[in-house]
Amino acid sequence: MAIRAPFIDLQSREERDRDLGFGSLVSQQRHIRLLNRDGSFNVTRKHSWFDWLSYHSLLTMSWPAFIGLLATCYALLNGIFALIYLLLGPAALQTATPPELSPRFLRAFFFSIDTFSTIGYGNIVPVGRVANAVVCLEAFCGLLGFALATGLLFARFSRPTAKVLFSENAVIAPYNGASAFEFRIINARNNQIIELGARVLLSKFENADGNRIRKYHPLQLEREKVVFFPLTWTIVHPIDENSPMYGLSREDLIVNDAEFLILLTGTDETFSQTVHARTSYRADEVIWGAKFVNVYKYDHDGHILGVDMDRFHSFERAQLPQLASISGA
Repeated sequence: MAIRAPFIDLQSREERDRDLGFGSLVSQQRHIRLLNRDGSFNVTRKHSWFDWLSYHSLLTMSWPAFIGLLATCYALLNGIFALIYLLLGPAALQTATPPELSPRFLRAFFFSIDTFSTIGYGNIVPVGRVANAVVCLEAFCGLLGFALATGLLFARFSRPTAKVLFSENAVIAPYNGASAFEFRIINARNNQIIELGARVLLSKFENADGNRIRKYHPLQLEREKVVFFPLTWTIVHPIDENSPMYGLSREDLIVNDAEFLILLTGTDETFSQTVHARTSYRADEVIWGAKFVNVYKYDHDGHILGVDMDRFHSFERAQLPQLASISGA
């Protein structure tokens, strides 16, 4: 018993490492996908309103949400200073050139925008020490605000991210007299990604000690890394006797809530920083008995000109070997 215990502990440790950090509670959930097609995790988090103003949230939120947040903060700050000018009384702001803008809140609001943005038309002027002190405070807040917004905009533009396009479907295709699980990727940007590595795991529910639990099986790939990624890459997992998919049918994968988890890691040559991309395929998103069509465009001499993106997701039917066709029936 003392000899087998370390082996059992090592085995359980390997099982925990394979779940990629989803944990036992999430892994036990049925009929949900662990990874969305866009690479986001299918887990919701409850945030406080302050979390939306954190540096990480401001960098990772969508562009419409970011612009909307900046516009909201801009209007809110100017509205607050406009109310402060109103509280100082009607004599705090005076119009140098008639006619006077009304109502008073609009006059104070647009004066606040002129001050906050350092425009300073001069048609509305502050009167008195308190009013001028508020102007100084608002000008200081404006400088800090624009510096912060400029820094965030630069950080969002300069943050290296990968935009790898995955084929809409994975396929079970003929491969060296047998069959293989395949999907296709392409770099959707003009930047160069080098040392791109792929990791694929099959997640499905299995019976263990009378319970249905989710297991994670790493899939051995025909090629796990490419040094250069200028065109497309069809990632292939041969289905042989050593494959966790050997002997499984499409119905087996669907019944067991199978999901193929895809993780890509490479280096952005422009920024010399590591970038990541991920997605997943559910069992019903895998086409059995198909292969991807050729996406390369050639000139008259047979030289490759580029990739036809209209054919990137396209596939055609293909006859699987007898064992694979029976399993996929």
